[in-house]
Amino acid sequence: MATPSSPFSFLDDLFNRIGERLQPPAWAVHEIQHRAVLFLNHVLQQEPEAQQRLLRQQGRVVRFQWRFVTMDLVATPAGLLDLAPAGSVPELTLTVTDESPFELARATLRGGKPSVQIIGDVQLAAEVNWLVDHVRWDVEDDLARLVGDVPAHTIANGARRVVEALRQFAGGRKPPQAGGPSTGSASTAE
Repeated sequence: MATPSSPFSFLDDLFNRIGERLQPPAWAVHEIQHRAVLFLNHVLQQEPEAQQRLLRQQGRVVRFQWRFVTMDLVATPAGLLDLAPAGSVPELTLTVTDESPFELARATLRGGKPSVQIIGDVQLAAEVNWLVDHVRWDVEDDLARLVGDVPAHTIANGARRVVEALRQFAGGRKPPQAGGPSTGSASTAE
């Protein structure tokens, strides 16, 4: 019996088997994607520069893929995002190559980006990369609308400490060296 390369290998295998067998109905997938677009637009509305950049990409379709999940987004005339119409041909396809959700979480906690395969328009890929690098959700501001400024600040500080502790924990462990470094790499093809 081979020794697993990661303590999460059992969970990765379980995630794979569940993902292959349990496919949600199309209406549920559409609803989840619609909610994701609403959230992304909420975040984008807090960044006028991001909206200006998306306005310049109006009508262009980007496909995001990870494992069995695919989402096609189109830039709108308002400088926001919407689900692309069915049958749209993407000008850019971004495929996350890290299969393990635990490796993705680890890379994120370390402050890195997952490995992504980029196929399509390089200029559009640069705009998407700018958005990923510069647009951040202001959780504290949204929380302040619900509970007030002081409690929101206290909760946000506590959450930042937890995230930093997780980041230090994840950063303190070295990933298994199977094929070399895997975070932050990208390949481009057109």
